[in-house]
Amino acid sequence: MNKIFTIIAASVLMISGAAAKEVPSSQLPDGALSDVAVERSASTLLVSMKVHPEVFAKKWNREVKLRPVLVSGLDSLWLEPVVIAGRTRYYQNLRADGNTPGYVLLRAGSDKDYDYSVNVPFDSWMENGKLELVSEIDGCCGDGLADPANNDLMAFDFRDKTIRPMFAYVKPIGEIQKMRHVEGKAYIDFPVNKTVIYPDYRSNPKELAEIKRTIDQVRNDKDINITSLTIKGFASPEGSYANNERLAKGRTEALIKYVGDLYSFPKSVLHSEWEAEDWNGLAERLRKSNIDNKDAILALVTDTSLAPDVRDAELKKRFPEQYSFMLANIYPALRHSDYTVNYVIRNYTDVVEIAEVMKTAPQKLSLEELFIYAQSLDKDSPEFREVMEVAVRMYPDDPVANLNAATTAVDHGEYDLARKYLQKAGDSAEALYTAGVLEAKEGNYDKAKILLQKASAGGIKDADRLLNDMLDWGFIN
Repeated sequence: MNKIFTIIAASVLMISGAAAKEVPSSQLPDGALSDVAVERSASTLLVSMKVHPEVFAKKWNREVKLRPVLVSGLDSLWLEPVVIAGRTRYYQNLRADGNTPGYVLLRAGSDKDYDYSVNVPFDSWMENGKLELVSEIDGCCGDGLADPANNDLMAFDFRDKTIRPMFAYVKPIGEIQKMRHVEGKAYIDFPVNKTVIYPDYRSNPKELAEIKRTIDQVRNDKDINITSLTIKGFASPEGSYANNERLAKGRTEALIKYVGDLYSFPKSVLHSEWEAEDWNGLAERLRKSNIDNKDAILALVTDTSLAPDVRDAELKKRFPEQYSFMLANIYPALRHSDYTVNYVIRNYTDVVEIAEVMKTAPQKLSLEELFIYAQSLDKDSPEFREVMEVAVRMYPDDPVANLNAATTAVDHGEYDLARKYLQKAGDSAEALYTAGVLEAKEGNYDKAKILLQKASAGGIKDADRLLNDMLDWGFIN
């Protein structure tokens, strides 16, 4: 059974406003009609109403002709008329037209209501319009007693009122060079006061292997060119600052030389930095600890008005137990070497190659390259959605990546996910448009109106179209 869409007018023809106008009582008395309705199925339009002949005057030689008509713009369709006649005219019509009059004949004053129903083939122009009623009064011998009156019974609108926005995806700004980096932290063990690296000493095999693994993962990739390798060494704060500076510098230079010899890097690629004492690292670890007198110790550690040697001496003097604890449990971790490998990745333009790289090493792709691949896909396909998800995963704080992911989520009805992405999508006109579409989809039309108006002011033409649709459908004022 086809689904039926129905619009029903007021119960009696005493209504006013959008549904119907009051008809002059000289032609159509109050209560003449009720249950006026227009229904649509997939292929037909049904017009129905209940006609009440009893309210019409029983004058013998007078009749009222009611002619329903569907109107939409320049298109119209006249429906089967209803004639309500006094006694004399009623029998005259019966004798003249027999059993096939081409109209419905009712006797005025009858207490038998008539269920009027006309089913016509549906045409596209009937999606929205109005049902009018032309009423005429004829006297004896067909003389018109008054000019025909045209009355609006009701308006109908069967257009699809589903919010169907045009979705636009924002192209990311391309990178001139895809510069990336990897970094790590090594804890190389040195004999006391020494700056010479012993590869087999204590945990050095493990630490040196991790440095090599980090470098190798980019160095062995044919699409990558290493531009610099920087190592910054730190010493812990105990002892004299001058000696700690010597150790931090010497140990960093030793590690740089070790790496340079291992790979034969040009000297221009290698860079070394050092910091004599890692007071910031000490403060960070203290904040996460449960050490006694933590606040007082932290205040002293972070007091940069004191020279490093003075701070160290005061810590040892004022907090001897805690100082011993820090020497054994915190200070070893402050003797570290932070290393950063900077590199450049070549560009990709072929969508087949981009698709393959996305599967194996998505971090090598720029947002623009992911967008190039997405443009080659059907936006309703799982592959397209995957590209948008990869983009926002690789660039979690990028407004364009989040906006495009939000647009995809809205398009697929994932509204909670869309709201999450929109939090990082910025306040561009495109972001405001997508946010407005989301609110409209969820029925928050007042919020949608404000957002879409801002998007329109920002130059988004689709926002105007959607606002006009919402206004036509009565969703907004």
